Amino acid sequence: MKAERGYPQYTVTPKAEAAILRGHPWVYDAEILKIEGQTENGGLVDVVSKKGRYLGTGFLSELSKIRIRLISRNANDRFDESFWERKLRWAWDYRKSVMDEADLDACRVIFGEADAFPGLTVDKFHDLLSVQIMSMGMERIRDLLLPLLVKILREDGQTIRGVFLRNDVALREKEGLEQHKGWYPLPGEETPASPITEITENGVKYLVDVENGQKTGFFLDQKYNRRAVARLARGKTVLDCFTHTGSFALNAAMGGAAHVTAVDVSESAVEMARANAERNGLSGMMECVAANVFDLLPQLAKQPRKYDFIILDPPAFTKSRKTVANAITGYKEINYRAMQLLPRGGYLATCSCSHFATEDKFIAMLHDAARDAGVQLRQIEARQQGCDHPILWGVEETNYLKFYLFQVV
Repeated sequence: MKAERGYPQYTVTPKAEAAILRGHPWVYDAEILKIEGQTENGGLVDVVSKKGRYLGTGFLSELSKIRIRLISRNANDRFDESFWERKLRWAWDYRKSVMDEADLDACRVIFGEADAFPGLTVDKFHDLLSVQIMSMGMERIRDLLLPLLVKILREDGQTIRGVFLRNDVALREKEGLEQHKGWYPLPGEETPASPITEITENGVKYLVDVENGQKTGFFLDQKYNRRAVARLARGKTVLDCFTHTGSFALNAAMGGAAHVTAVDVSESAVEMARANAERNGLSGMMECVAANVFDLLPQLAKQPRKYDFIILDPPAFTKSRKTVANAITGYKEINYRAMQLLPRGGYLATCSCSHFATEDKFIAMLHDAARDAGVQLRQIEARQQGCDHPILWGVEETNYLKFYLFQVV
């Protein structure tokens, strides 16, 4: 079917056509065979096959290798305000359907391509929205989308004090967009006094700084994995590696751990973990240590075993395919060391947040680490990111978090 709506038409290769039909919303610059018509950078274009078959409509990005990002494969769609309001309501209704009401206090409302808003991330932290825009198309319609989203949330009884833009990421420059951060001016409203708010996740309270916190302010994707750790931690002596602001450690302590040691290389992160422990009345059972995990684990191997539950939540060791091999080496090192440290019957939580370190590669690494450590793993659970970060089949980039709970036997 060929759309006749006046948009420029981009004819693409059979490879691009096959990817779109499998559900992937990107067209790369090298996959474009012919262009008919013109539009501004960030404008809408129709994508068609070599035979003229309509494949979808998306935003043009003239400077990016990802030249077109599809937003619809329905030739009858009209991309007006009602279209975008419908899509925003759909995204919020999805979160309300798959999450408990208490979990909506802090959740991802828009997850880019998985919600068909390519390049847009919106996180809700209690009464603040933290927004990151990574594509020219979303940048062009932000003044339509953001007030609409605030209206939808407020109509549903959510208190929204303000919207903060976290566009301080280098990837924006590949789209020809400047880096910046600051309050988004909602029409007719005063600028909020503070970018700091308090959220409650799994019963744990955190201060979130949407201006200075990592990424959008706080990592929400491990919400239910932290809950799984809390259930397993009761009565155990826990070592939480790469603790960042202490979220896994706090959940373990809240879950009834006998003692928790939280470790991070960043002094400021450790200070924040201490503050979070104090905020939740958990200081007495939580020790926060500034140390390099790669150095600490070999040192602990020389001491009597004192941990029966180790959590490994490292940052992404790779953000490209070129460095995957080095990343797997890093993952194996920490997992091997942790397996050696644990007694028989001890527990291990381990994960990777890079989609380039695929599930197959991560599992193979765990097999190698267990073999070299001379242990066997009994799998308790295999988990992924929270349901507010939905995985869209056919779009591998949305499937990035691998999380495993094991007993060492």
